Amino acid sequence: MELTPAHRAEVVRLANTFGEPRRADAFITNDFFDPIHRPDRFGEVCMVVRRPNGKLLLAIKTFYPRGAYRLPTGGIAHDEPILDALRRETEEETGLGTKVRSFLAQIAYRPRSSPDGPPIFHTFAFLLDEVGGTLAARDEEEQIEDYLEVPPSELRAVADRLERLTSASSDRIGGDWADWGKFRAVVHRVVADALGT
Repeated sequence: MELTPAHRAEVVRLANTFGEPRRADAFITNDFFDPIHRPDRFGEVCMVVRRPNGKLLLAIKTFYPRGAYRLPTGGIAHDEPILDALRRETEEETGLGTKVRSFLAQIAYRPRSSPDGPPIFHTFAFLLDEVGGTLAARDEEEQIEDYLEVPPSELRAVADRLERLTSASSDRIGGDWADWGKFRAVVHRVVADALGT
């Protein structure tokens, strides 16, 4: 799914305001439904929330495999501006007041089976500094169970753990946790590169 002209124009504006993102193509197994095939979104924002102690916020949901903490993400509706989705999802998933510091990454995912085809999903990652609020999910439907703080230097280890998730079928994601974990690992590596860690 290619970006719409409106979203392409917004990416240019965001890059002009918050800095040029690291751009990456990722080739994934797309045999799972959630989130890459959900019809209500074309992509997601990734919230790289930096707490006052300098550590980054990870989250885990109640139905995830144990230990599968990751950077929070949230869907972008087809007609929704990326920045609006970032603000909305940050409030829903963390309850924190934040300030956007930089546009870290733009990732386009393509299926390994057709690497020359159009992207099937997009992630836009932003570094956000916490400026207030109390950490707690505002949307119970998010099913966030717990949060964890890690130094930026731990992002590659987080990616390693996600890539090593045990293969198991899940109705919650409509596919295999191992495939999902490899997909989820990508943004952690790209963000680590963008942060220079």
